[in-house]
Amino acid sequence: MDYDVLIIGAGMSGLAAGIRLAYYDKKVCILERHYRIGGLNSFYSRDGHKFDVGLHAMTNYVPKGTKSAPLPKLLRQLKLQAEDFALCQQRMSAVRFPEKTLRFNNDLEFFIQEVADSFPAQADNFQKLLKAVSEYDALALNAKPISAREVVGSIIPDPLLIDMIFCPLMYYGNAQENDMEFGQFVIMFNSIFCEGFARPHAGVRQILDALIQKYEGCGGELRLRCGVQSIQVDNGKVESVLLDNGDELTADKVISSAGYVETMRLLPDYDPGGFKKDVGQLSFVEFIMVLDRELAEMGYDTTITFFNNSDRFDYRKPNDLVGVSSGVICCPNNFHFETPLPEAMIRVTNMANFDLWNNLGSEEYQAQKAAWLETTLNEVVKFVPDFRDLIVYTDMFTPKTIYRFTGHLNGAVYGTPNKIKTGVTHLDNLFICGTDQGFLGIVGAMLSGISIANLHVLQKG
Repeated sequence: MDYDVLIIGAGMSGLAAGIRLAYYDKKVCILERHYRIGGLNSFYSRDGHKFDVGLHAMTNYVPKGTKSAPLPKLLRQLKLQAEDFALCQQRMSAVRFPEKTLRFNNDLEFFIQEVADSFPAQADNFQKLLKAVSEYDALALNAKPISAREVVGSIIPDPLLIDMIFCPLMYYGNAQENDMEFGQFVIMFNSIFCEGFARPHAGVRQILDALIQKYEGCGGELRLRCGVQSIQVDNGKVESVLLDNGDELTADKVISSAGYVETMRLLPDYDPGGFKKDVGQLSFVEFIMVLDRELAEMGYDTTITFFNNSDRFDYRKPNDLVGVSSGVICCPNNFHFETPLPEAMIRVTNMANFDLWNNLGSEEYQAQKAAWLETTLNEVVKFVPDFRDLIVYTDMFTPKTIYRFTGHLNGAVYGTPNKIKTGVTHLDNLFICGTDQGFLGIVGAMLSGISIANLHVLQKG
């Protein structure tokens, strides 16, 4: 069967690209290996409990009526309304280090005052950083990569404040150890500190339902349980896509959200040494705990806490199964919901080592999950009220889980550190969107799919 465009992967970026193309009457088919859409941001049920995967909060929140920001731009491009996502704002989030705490909400002026109060000697320098962020064109597709650590360090000399600024940005969208590309820093700084966090009451299901309804309503085709086995090439172009079930599909253009290296591995002449992109190494574990009552009842109403318990913030692949020196604590009920969520819940995310998890046998794998839950919670309760006696159910995913359900090598959530902003590959009609294109987060992923669809299909006919 022949299509105008085939899209590999039904994550946020693939769905957004599909909507954009189907709206303009392109014959589009999205191919998804698994039985559920969403990719890195999906959902599941276990023993009667409903869980989100990936989504702690949706970044880039701005109030309804705001015009020039990523979220309203996204809604316009997808022909959606703000009500389709039904976003509720965070209460308050925090970056907590041993010496200092910086709180932030969806009001940048509040965060500016927090910095001024905690780091009075850096108040003017922080204003200079805000100016540098506002003036930098982070969306320039051909900009030369520069170190965010170098740029920020040239403006702010205080290493503690630098680490506290970087901590949430790295955890929510960085594939590089201990540094970021400055354009990525700007994108994440704007999305977290200048705009903010929100979440639908129904979680990621709300967003995915809105996307799939729009996509299918525009005439797009979705094939679930339909993995791509290989991409056939002739004369510098994709000739066809061979599916796991033996079907062979053709298309004028192919957009892959599977990751750059993961996509290249589908080619018949794949040579690991021939592609100058590093395989991502940074992965995570997440512990999801159902509680018998809300932490807000114990006086803790913070939405998300980014914590670090060591002298310096060390964002890298840990030498052990789990890195407990830093992490993220998310309380899904601590948003401004009109009604509480069905269950009280807390989610804890730490960096993890894929190789070590992947090499465990099944019994040892389960034993290590239990052991690291205990170790991690011993650190977490230094930052939140001790909730361990409130736990009624626990689930956990590891880098091995991420690889199994996304196909991302090493369970690397944010893909390769070498992003391909233009989305182009060495093949004339094969393009990359999503994680490895470089726009991260839920809004960023959708804007990535839209951008690649616009640039390489709609603008070129």
